[in-house]
Amino acid sequence: MVIVFAKAPLPNLVKTRLIPRVGPVVACRLHEAFVQDTLHLLADFDFDIELHTDQPTLAWPQLSLVRKLQSEGDLGHRMLHALQTALSQQRKPAMILGSDSPTLPSAYVHQILQSPADVCLGPADDGGYYAISCRRVAPDMFNGVTWSCQETRAQTVDAARQAGLTVALGPPWYDVDSSNDLDRLIIDPGLAPATRQALAAAGILPPNPPSAP
Repeated sequence: MVIVFAKAPLPNLVKTRLIPRVGPVVACRLHEAFVQDTLHLLADFDFDIELHTDQPTLAWPQLSLVRKLQSEGDLGHRMLHALQTALSQQRKPAMILGSDSPTLPSAYVHQILQSPADVCLGPADDGGYYAISCRRVAPDMFNGVTWSCQETRAQTVDAARQAGLTVALGPPWYDVDSSNDLDRLIIDPGLAPATRQALAAAGILPPNPPSAP
């Protein structure tokens, strides 16, 4: 099972680190596009797919999938609850995939899902992780983890191992959170359709090179 964690697309509440560069409305539209491309990435997967949002939303009406609200608490509590619920229904492995990596190769998701470890993380370049796949969980597997910092992944690895779980790492990729990340996204040859459209509509994509004579 793959669960996509995402925030409801509301201006000034999503992609806040991009707001100084592109403004709250464009930042929100980019977030909405990132989620759409992430869900399309999973369309051909032979797994159940669910979208878990932080609050009710009518966004992404064109996508037919199970929608749920995330539980209360910090990110660790919310992820643990979602993973525990999926695993209790014998839906192994259970993965939570973030929505900040719209150009993530699908092969990376498959690789993480196929890991035999209790926990497999998809490392993000900023020190966090874009995905976590679990075959087994423990109540204290996120104890002491500080979220949204350069040590988040290392702390998660330590906490999971302290909880008695085996841990592996999948291939690294990047999240799009900052202005520098946006620059990297713009030149990414794997730019996904909804993200490309949102960038073009906002005038962020560079002009196409002139055609050869």
